[in-house]
Amino acid sequence: MLRIQIFSEGNRTVFALSGRMEVEEVAELQRVIQSEAKDHSLVLDLKDVRLVNREAIRFLSGSEADGMKLRNCPTYIREWIVAEREKGGT
Repeated sequence: MLRIQIFSEGNRTVFALSGRMEVEEVAELQRVIQSEAKDHSLVLDLKDVRLVNREAIRFLSGSEADGMKLRNCPTYIREWIVAEREKGGT
């Protein structure tokens, strides 16, 4: 289960995430981002994310490539994103 808290920091919309991030949660997060984020820069705060799967990594990597900032990204998630990019996964 993924918990999503949304708040503003100036011209940024921050999505503070906690819990597990798997296929179903990625789909829900995409819907929330589309409905909440208008003309703001977007930040995903991953400080309290404990578990991800490959779909979540692909989403995070693609989001970052599209200009979204990943804040407090746990080392294991960052390393997995880098590995996926090197393999050509995203």
